[in-house]
Amino acid sequence: MPVQAALEHLAQIRTDTDIIVTNQSSARLWPRLSQHPLDFNYNPSNMGGAVPFALGLAISQPERDVIVLSGDGSLLMNLGCLVTVVASGATNISILLLDNNMYEVTGGQKTPASDYSTDYARLAQAGGFRMVHKFSGLDDWQAGSSDFFTSPGPRFGWFTVGPTPSEVFGDTFPPIARRTEQFRTVLRR
Repeated sequence: MPVQAALEHLAQIRTDTDIIVTNQSSARLWPRLSQHPLDFNYNPSNMGGAVPFALGLAISQPERDVIVLSGDGSLLMNLGCLVTVVASGATNISILLLDNNMYEVTGGQKTPASDYSTDYARLAQAGGFRMVHKFSGLDDWQAGSSDFFTSPGPRFGWFTVGPTPSEVFGDTFPPIARRTEQFRTVLRR
């Protein structure tokens, strides 16, 4: 499915209290689709760090749902985070895996899973996720997203997506210190 269309749907259905955490490629695309105060977009050289960061938010903000967008390359860097999410007991977190079979922000190299049939849904199930769904296409995502987000968490959604539009990689962000302070201010309200 086109990654932009998948994220456009998420931007339409997210609630006003949902926290959205993006990283790597999604951090470049998401700000074009949403400028919500509870969006935290960052693109550090920290592959695998988005899920643990989102988990910390989920634990500290139990009244909010936290939705984290992770690429397959990032998730492969830290598969242990799946078990950590479940072991934490947090039920207000959803991981949306954007699987394009590449390390997109570093030049499009294949991931170790690219030549194999890695079943991320089974990995999440084996880790103990209560809701796991592989969305087979945009229609499935649009039809199933409501049930997905209202199911008991933690939740894991897997999307096979195309590459991020190349023009977004030239986008720049305000300094992380300023974005972090704005985000903290909103969370304290």
